[in-house]
Amino acid sequence: MDFAVVGVNHNDTPINIREAVSFTDTQKIEGINFLLDNGIEEIIILSTCNRSEIYIYSQNILDKVEVVKDFYEDFFNVENIKKYLFYKVGKEAIKHLFNVSAGLDSLVLGEDQILGQVKDAHDFSRQLGASKKVFNKLFREAITSSKDIKTTTKISQQPLSISYIGIKCLKEKMKTLENKSALVIGLGKMSKLAMKHLAQEKLNNIYVTNRSYEKLKSIQDEYKNLIPIKYEDRYKLMDKVDIVISATASPHTILKKENMPKLSNELIMIDIALPRDIDKNLNEFENIEVYDIDDLKKISEKNDKKRRELACAGELIIDEKIEEFNEWLDTIKIDPTIQSLNDKCSDIREDTLDYIYRKLDLNCRDKKIIDKMLTSALKRLVREPIINLKQIKDSGKQEEYIKMVEELFDL
Repeated sequence: MDFAVVGVNHNDTPINIREAVSFTDTQKIEGINFLLDNGIEEIIILSTCNRSEIYIYSQNILDKVEVVKDFYEDFFNVENIKKYLFYKVGKEAIKHLFNVSAGLDSLVLGEDQILGQVKDAHDFSRQLGASKKVFNKLFREAITSSKDIKTTTKISQQPLSISYIGIKCLKEKMKTLENKSALVIGLGKMSKLAMKHLAQEKLNNIYVTNRSYEKLKSIQDEYKNLIPIKYEDRYKLMDKVDIVISATASPHTILKKENMPKLSNELIMIDIALPRDIDKNLNEFENIEVYDIDDLKKISEKNDKKRRELACAGELIIDEKIEEFNEWLDTIKIDPTIQSLNDKCSDIREDTLDYIYRKLDLNCRDKKIIDKMLTSALKRLVREPIINLKQIKDSGKQEEYIKMVEELFDL
């Protein structure tokens, strides 16, 4: 058995390819079931605005990597998708997961949102029965490691979320945001972060809209200048605002060029969704500028020097956690042998008790005493071999001992 991760992410794949291979929950279910049917033991799909990655644990791992690559090609029907797919195997795949969970492989170094997304991806797969003993352990360790890094390095306290970078981009373009007006579309974490940062910039009005108008009422009291509007009225606000920030989970474009009214005002639009919310062709209007995640990436690269210093400390924590996980992984190799030994003891116990009960006329109390004594004696017999097997660190020596135990006990 071995690990691998296959997919695309923001490091070397353009946004139009990333959004084309972004998974909906329904597609995750289809993909997981397909890969399980093709002999992969454990599977977790992590699909975010910056990555689409499939983590697998299986025998014949390199063959299974090709299965996943073929799956991407057939499932999404994206031309030349294999050109963009990366893969990592073994320890590199494990290290990649730990880095991703800690935000050390994020567009915004050390950002917090990815940790929740990793948790959700693990829970989703676990509920489908596709994350079992090994991935349950691995992903929990990656999540714990991420929390340790954030506590130790305070890396997330450096204000560089993608929403923050979007606001920073706006300030650079507009010189000041004071007395401006903005429209925020969506009520997810990114949108709420954007509202929080905008509120600190002394805007006149922050309009907010979402497909569910009822949900808007729950946040209306959080900011004094927050004005909820109906989703179908979003285009009507375009000539009343200076800024539009959109971060929905919609699979389709929600602001289209053909629906945009003619504007007399200058408008800057920040699209932090994937798939993208805003039609990139809106840039063709002279008075509209549209920035997407990849545009913001260029800005973030100039601003994360401090986080890179903190990330070095995070790498040391990750290396320790991976070493602990690998030690645990070595111990589970003996699980089948331990189970076989216990099964052997159980068979001997049942056969012996059956013989004793047939030969002797015992009352219920005597039967229980004999059962307990026999069970205890058999456990004493295998306890030492099991403890010694677990303590062997050398994997070659451990495999040799496992084979010897199996031969001696006829397992």
